[in-house]
Amino acid sequence: MATAGAKGGKMTMTTATAEMERMSIEQLKAVKEQTDLEVNLLQDSLNNIRTATSRLDLASTALHDLSLRPQGKKMLVPLTASLYVPGTLDESNNVLVDVGTGYFIECFLFHLRKLCWRGRIIVSERLTC
Repeated sequence: MATAGAKGGKMTMTTATAEMERMSIEQLKAVKEQTDLEVNLLQDSLNNIRTATSRLDLASTALHDLSLRPQGKKMLVPLTASLYVPGTLDESNNVLVDVGTGYFIECFLFHLRKLCWRGRIIVSERLTC
């Protein structure tokens, strides 16, 4: 459908317009459908990036709140998304992180907060690209 223009192999706006003027209705509908698909994909990607940013912010806030709790504080510990058991905070600087499929990693709170901060920066950079 598209041909390269004179500037470094890139199509110029006038070339694209001239080609579109020569297209049939069916070809224009196909171009519109393809463009709609690309826009929807970009919107989904943007929503995923915003969701990731929000989740990183929530995780960072939760880690900060956890660091402020005193040792020996009674709390509910999540085992699944809907199952919590009573527990006591033993050490707020060292936590277990659920990384999925039943695996846990013991980590220092400082490292997790740093990880959330780095993740937030990476996601923000992708959002501004």
